[in-house]
Amino acid sequence: MSILEKINSPEDVKRLSEAELAGLCRELRETVVNTTARTGGHLSSNLGVVELTVAIHLVFDTSRDRLLFDVGHQSYIHKLLTGRRDSFGTLRSFGGISGFPKPNESVHDAFVAGHASSAVSTGLGMARARTLLGEEYNVIAVVGDGALAGGLTYEGLCDAGASPEPFIVVLNDNGMSIDKSVGGMALYLSRLRLRHGYIAFKNAYRRFMNRFSGGRWLYNIFHRIKQGVKEAVFNCSVFEDMGFMYIGPVDGHNIKSLTAALKIARDAKGPALVHVITKKGKGYQYAEANPDAFHGVRSFDPATGVIPASGACFSSVFGEELCKLAAADERIMAVTAAMPSGTGLSEFAARYPNRFFDVGICEGHAASMIGGAAERGCVPVFAVYSTFLQRSYDMLLQDVAMGREHAVLAVDRAGLSGEDGETHQGSMDVSFLTSMPNMTVWSPASFAELRDMLRHAVLEETGPVAVRYPKGSEGGYTQGGAEPALRVREGDDFTIVTYGISVNTALSAAELLEKRGISVDIIKLGRIKPIDYGPIEESARRTGRLLVLEEAVAGGCIGQQAAAELTARGVSLKTLILKNLGDRFIPHGTVEELRRFVGIDARSVAEAIAANSGKQADLGGDHGKDET
Repeated sequence: MSILEKINSPEDVKRLSEAELAGLCRELRETVVNTTARTGGHLSSNLGVVELTVAIHLVFDTSRDRLLFDVGHQSYIHKLLTGRRDSFGTLRSFGGISGFPKPNESVHDAFVAGHASSAVSTGLGMARARTLLGEEYNVIAVVGDGALAGGLTYEGLCDAGASPEPFIVVLNDNGMSIDKSVGGMALYLSRLRLRHGYIAFKNAYRRFMNRFSGGRWLYNIFHRIKQGVKEAVFNCSVFEDMGFMYIGPVDGHNIKSLTAALKIARDAKGPALVHVITKKGKGYQYAEANPDAFHGVRSFDPATGVIPASGACFSSVFGEELCKLAAADERIMAVTAAMPSGTGLSEFAARYPNRFFDVGICEGHAASMIGGAAERGCVPVFAVYSTFLQRSYDMLLQDVAMGREHAVLAVDRAGLSGEDGETHQGSMDVSFLTSMPNMTVWSPASFAELRDMLRHAVLEETGPVAVRYPKGSEGGYTQGGAEPALRVREGDDFTIVTYGISVNTALSAAELLEKRGISVDIIKLGRIKPIDYGPIEESARRTGRLLVLEEAVAGGCIGQQAAAELTARGVSLKTLILKNLGDRFIPHGTVEELRRFVGIDARSVAEAIAANSGKQADLGGDHGKDET
């Protein structure tokens, strides 16, 4: 039996010898590599926190103590040590365990954590609740240095440092977020890592003073002298200035050093920060050599580290087209929030380094920045995942939309994005973008449409404009153009209105229905704000039956907007069906599984239409083809 097979709870970890702990760390890395090679997932970040996570479980009891991960994708080792070893093979699979902390999975998961920079604030709230309710437990926030770039982290640190609450922040410093960390804090941490001399001095000084009977009295007298020496010789850390006891830097791959540092933080009477130096991808040579490529991986060969090449996707097509536009127009600048490779901007960064800006995990800052750049005559293009764009809502309203600034939002991963689950599904952007005054929103259904709509957005629009597109590849619909609305199939019995790659589902459903004698009229919206209602009204008056299909939450969706507008225009419908994601968060799974789960796959659409068409239509066992 392996060492890991004996670990059914963190209590089993506490019983291991030093040699067994080293063996456990090796087995944990092997398990994570072999599992993510099959399921995909976040590899490099988890390999980097193996010893740190083991040390945390040696010092704390996470069934009672509250452990927060920021960001939560570094929680795989924690899951393996907290009773989920046998289910770890279902990682990120529909119905299996999540790739992020989930309190409904285990008492050891303190809080949902999918986005960066919130753990300090959440943790401080837990610490204050502990005091108010008279309870006793520790609160530990493990914060990646990439998350430290986010402004919310500083808000939390400033408040926590000024608070008397015992609260532990573990800074996991690996010089990376997804791509290499950028910005002033990254540079500061790189200098701070060299301060081992200060820690040695501090420990020696404390031991020396404790040898005297009046050591504490002398310690207080010389405290100001010590502070002066620290500031003059060792450059006192910003964390101490905030009010934290600073502990570190600590070797993040030495369990003995880690447990000693964590115990000091645990026993502190106020806020403490443990600065841990780790290596992203540690223990797997291919991830160590290329940590950004192995940050979030598809399935790969663990023996060779070869990740199969993927074909063209919406992100890569966007990046290619933006490079072409930039070659002809020097006003164009590209902005990303720590995601140059994920958003397809790596080539742009290489070709136009003076016009490429990676602001770190600071989406709100990016939104305000593009507003300022647009006001002064540049054409900024902010490439950002839909789920991360949510973090910049107020800045988009105040600094972009209100002033009608011509800034372009390239909204990647719009709609269902798959295995990362609730925190990463791009389900909200339709509602919040289309509610913004002055905003124009395009939703291409193909690579060719993405090229045409991006070119139109950059060169022909005059105000704020978003171009939203999904993760992955295109479907069977491959036509180009930048038409606000387009009839892509004619029929007389039912109208389907849709946009983006959902047009492929609509076309597949129409083929199913045609075999049963039901003809469907399909109106594809290329622009969903403002909507061209002319073709929709004409079709709805003729068929009297309407289904609106979309990968968006129900509140504020295009279906609701269309229903209200048609009612205002006096269109009387016999049937109205809104097929969307509903009023809920969508779990993890493949996009195809999730479409079936929420009922927006081709067969579900066809069944809904057949049941409400006024005709007898048996779809039988033909499950059809969902080309998306």
